[in-house]
Amino acid sequence: MILLRKILFPFAILYGFITSIRNWCYDIGILKSYSFDIPIIAVGNLSVGGTGKTPQIEYLIRLLSSNYQIAVLSRGYKRKSKGFLLADAASTSESIGDEPFQMHQKFPAIQVAVDANRKNGIEKLLSLKKKPELILLDDAFQHRKVKAGFYILLTAYSDLYSEDFILPTGNLRESRNGAKRANIIVVTKCPPNLSEFEQNKCLNKLKVSENQSVYFSTITYDESLSSEIDSRSVDSFRTVDKLLVAGIAKPEPFFAYLQTPNDEVLYYPDHHDFSETDIQTIINKAKKKPIITTEKDYVRLKGKLPKNQLYFLPIQSSFLSNSDVFNKKIIDYVGQSSRNR
Repeated sequence: MILLRKILFPFAILYGFITSIRNWCYDIGILKSYSFDIPIIAVGNLSVGGTGKTPQIEYLIRLLSSNYQIAVLSRGYKRKSKGFLLADAASTSESIGDEPFQMHQKFPAIQVAVDANRKNGIEKLLSLKKKPELILLDDAFQHRKVKAGFYILLTAYSDLYSEDFILPTGNLRESRNGAKRANIIVVTKCPPNLSEFEQNKCLNKLKVSENQSVYFSTITYDESLSSEIDSRSVDSFRTVDKLLVAGIAKPEPFFAYLQTPNDEVLYYPDHHDFSETDIQTIINKAKKKPIITTEKDYVRLKGKLPKNQLYFLPIQSSFLSNSDVFNKKIIDYVGQSSRNR
């Protein structure tokens, strides 16, 4: 795979040239960006997958939902539908995508919508009788047709964009220069005990602009596992043989948090659409043992596996420090934008 990526280096140069021309056309106005009279926060990354966008969106929901009517707009990756859809009681992970469906179930008071055309999606949301006061754009850093009021760029600690290269040689969707559009950069999935010295080393690698702020976050795992039936502590499963199932990018921390020597593990690709064969494989592997999966996979496996066996591990994004400063920047932006309407 590494050799193939090196061979494809000329295509990476071509792809980088095309994306740079596209960005330049938006920067000087040849291609039009649309602004809206409402606070819009875009959360995204430069690389493909695995930076923790959903936990970051959920963090913003918890921060702002008590004061604002929030809508989350996503493209609904791998959904089996097209166009604009607003999540409702009939929605499924197949119709709107696993991550939007997860947020819809987790935060029923907010609006969750999907549309690959973010401009159209925003216009549809603003035409609703109960229109939002704030829109969070999920995975929209490269969606230049919409000009958000505030940009949060995520980069995983173990895979910084500053040490990566453009597709297909690397994993970047555009050149590192794209990071200049961000108001805030969050280094995600950090070790919880990351030292200040290591944080400063990371800052030196990122080479951010003076007007940008950088924060460091980690994934916090819950101390309880949840199911349709009950909730049990993680510790109560430590001595129990179980099957761990994950269909996410970079599942190693999930496995490491739960796995004991006698546990079995099944790993599927990110956003995997579990087939009947997959379900039967999981049932046969588990036998009567508990089946523990990720929060994102749970919304696709719920109803397909025995509810007395299937549990999921909730997660949250937590800042290593300066969460109050981060929160104030977000709250100030939303408040100021709302007053200016």
